[in-house]
Amino acid sequence: MHKNKTLATLLAFLTGGLGLHRLYLRGAKDTGLWLHLAALPASAIVALAAPGADPFYKLLPLIVSILVGFLEALVLGLTPDEKWDAARNGASSRASASSWPLAVLLVATLMLGAGSLIATISRLFDLLYTGGAYG
Repeated sequence: MHKNKTLATLLAFLTGGLGLHRLYLRGAKDTGLWLHLAALPASAIVALAAPGADPFYKLLPLIVSILVGFLEALVLGLTPDEKWDAARNGASSRASASSWPLAVLLVATLMLGAGSLIATISRLFDLLYTGGAYG
């Protein structure tokens, strides 16, 4: 089956925190998929273990998984077509041909991913060093 690079990048952009792009690319036996999915119960465990904690800490495992999903979207989208086909479409007779929708998706991924990373680091440092004095 031919694996589409733009679709894989879109899945990583939209659902990277859940790892659906990894399910599309490698199937249910992929360890990375299960690590992404483990962020949901990890967030629940943190919420149950520390009910009085700031909501940021309760969501931190999921936030980290989402940030990793953005990074994976960039890596997938920036992989050259020839290398993509060699790694994922060896048995397919079709060749990948990335076009402008992938470029737009990569720009959006970089903007949202970088903004989310900066916001996460800012909030973490605010909570660690001021106890949340700035929000």
